[in-house]
Amino acid sequence: MQQHLFQAIYKITQARGSGSCFYLKKYDLFVTNHHVIEGFREVAVEDHTRKRYLARVLLTNPSQDIALLKSDNDFSFLPELHLARQEPHTGQKIYVAGYPFGIPFTITEGTVSAPLQFIDGQYRIQTDAAVNPGNSGGAMFNARGEIVAITSNKFTNADNMGFGIPVRFLIPLLEQSDQFDTHKLNLQCSCCDAIIPEDEKYCPQCGNKLPFYLFNERTLSELAVYCEKAIADMGISPILARTGHESWTFHKDKSEIRIFVYRQQLLICTSPINLLPKKNFAPLLHYLLSSPDNSRYQLGLEGNQIFLSYRIHLSDLQADTEDSIQRNITDFALQADKTARYLSEKFGCDFPEYSLKQ
Repeated sequence: MQQHLFQAIYKITQARGSGSCFYLKKYDLFVTNHHVIEGFREVAVEDHTRKRYLARVLLTNPSQDIALLKSDNDFSFLPELHLARQEPHTGQKIYVAGYPFGIPFTITEGTVSAPLQFIDGQYRIQTDAAVNPGNSGGAMFNARGEIVAITSNKFTNADNMGFGIPVRFLIPLLEQSDQFDTHKLNLQCSCCDAIIPEDEKYCPQCGNKLPFYLFNERTLSELAVYCEKAIADMGISPILARTGHESWTFHKDKSEIRIFVYRQQLLICTSPINLLPKKNFAPLLHYLLSSPDNSRYQLGLEGNQIFLSYRIHLSDLQADTEDSIQRNITDFALQADKTARYLSEKFGCDFPEYSLKQ
């Protein structure tokens, strides 16, 4: 299999978690599962370098669990992925590519256990290759590097049983994609396969009632709305920052900023800003230890990693404090980058691998 193909496999992040997708240059579209994007009109797609792009849901087929995404960014630099025209056979090698559990790109190898397994009213390719949460929406390749299926799911608590949607169900959608209204969400009718834009309540071809209610935006928690206001005030798109439920990770200038809720008690903002220098670090340690205890932002060490952190007990988010705390969250990102640059220039501290390479 061609090793460069991983460049066209992306991670999807949204407020519920993450999944996978892949880019088809011929159609300028990303392909994923419906269940990966369900409840969202816009999501972030992230490449293997952790760079994120905004993508909107262009079309979905809930019954087949297929969705197509469109981004306004230029992805012409990516390699061409080809769809297999021959269906796989039992015993054939197969590779599952994606981002399981949201970790960096992973590929697993196995064989086709059953080329057309009938599961929940749909035909699926069954494989013994490792499939885990987060793989959904990614690609299954054959040994020639051709996509044979969209990774769909696995049985809970079952080993060596993963499933994929054969590309023969995807190809008809792609062949009609130039006819889609790119400014609307489109739905494929589960009865007659017609493509209908969201301003229709019933399929004009067969009269089937359309489940566009599935695409009502999921309601964020009050805390998530509160944090995303602070993130937006940093000049960062909250959609691109989302990494799960009440969890965000993004870069402000060079520094990586992480915001999350810990044990339903603390809201934590933290940034891995620098590494300890290899030698002559006594002046730096003196500086770190002399930082005032009453400072709103705290410096700390874990191994050779220097962190800047800001912790808020959720009970402190009261009417008279929420505005000032929200401003502190916004200012934290600016302070993290400022401190990182100061430690680099003053003490020779390298930037960590989490820093944005510029």
